[in-house]
Amino acid sequence: MAKGKRVKVIATETRPRLQGAKLTVFELLKDGFDVTLITDNMVGYVMSRGMVNKVVVGADRVLRDGHVINKIGTLTLAVVAKRFEVPFYVAAPSSTFDLETKVEDVVIEHRDPSEVLVVNEKPITLSEVKVLNPAFDITPPALVTAIITEKGLIKPPYEESIPRIIGAQQDLSEPTT
Repeated sequence: MAKGKRVKVIATETRPRLQGAKLTVFELLKDGFDVTLITDNMVGYVMSRGMVNKVVVGADRVLRDGHVINKIGTLTLAVVAKRFEVPFYVAAPSSTFDLETKVEDVVIEHRDPSEVLVVNEKPITLSEVKVLNPAFDITPPALVTAIITEKGLIKPPYEESIPRIIGAQQDLSEPTT
């Protein structure tokens, strides 16, 4: 791959919508990566076996203090990575950073229960069962090794480094009066 490095990727399926199996795998294979697909609940196994030397995830939003809001399952990856001492990186463009919102004000979207109850248009469980289907979770900054941006690598303490690196850029884009 780039710079002559051979990169192998273990991609998770990303249930319940399977974006990892459908989109992530497609993009990685198209770009020439060696990809292995696993189910979401296999991350502990692959990390415990030493099959992963770093985790890289995306982000839907990164807060000023380093909290990462991303697809459901990101927090689980971070916790398992911490347990097995695997560095956990977030790759996010500077446009993803939210320097105003506090973590306690983040609202997590809950999606249609049918995404969990039905697979290939067939019910997989009893229709009367309750379903919890959050689309996102929040990974605390203590679990994030560093954040990769087009501005460079952002390292802890995030409450200092994010405003310094990202804040300067966002301040320039604000209209002056």
